[in-house]
Amino acid sequence: MDIQQLYEFCQSKKGVTEHFPFDEDTLVFKVGGKMFCLTSLSEWEKGTPSLNLKCDPERALELRAEYEAIEPGYHMSKVHWNTVRFHGDVSDKMICELINHSYELVFKSLTKKVQQEIQE
Repeated sequence: MDIQQLYEFCQSKKGVTEHFPFDEDTLVFKVGGKMFCLTSLSEWEKGTPSLNLKCDPERALELRAEYEAIEPGYHMSKVHWNTVRFHGDVSDKMICELINHSYELVFKSLTKKVQQEIQE
């Protein structure tokens, strides 16, 4: 997966918007105004890309134990966020599953009204 594929995958989801709330380097994807995926553009340029993704706390621990390339979220809540490094032992298919999981967790945390607005 490259940055363009990541961008297109995230943007294909309902209600997704992109932002640079922290600096010009950190691309953030949000649904309903809440973050579900963050990545550093400069790390992509260096060839060391990673994503910060929201994750169910129990699953986060399981994933960290199973994959070398999955660590507690960098600069995020270590309970609810994982950092997933590319070019490690995590396949593109699994990265897509983790992005989907993050999106769903955030989407489900939104109010019913906001969820309905996104669905329409």
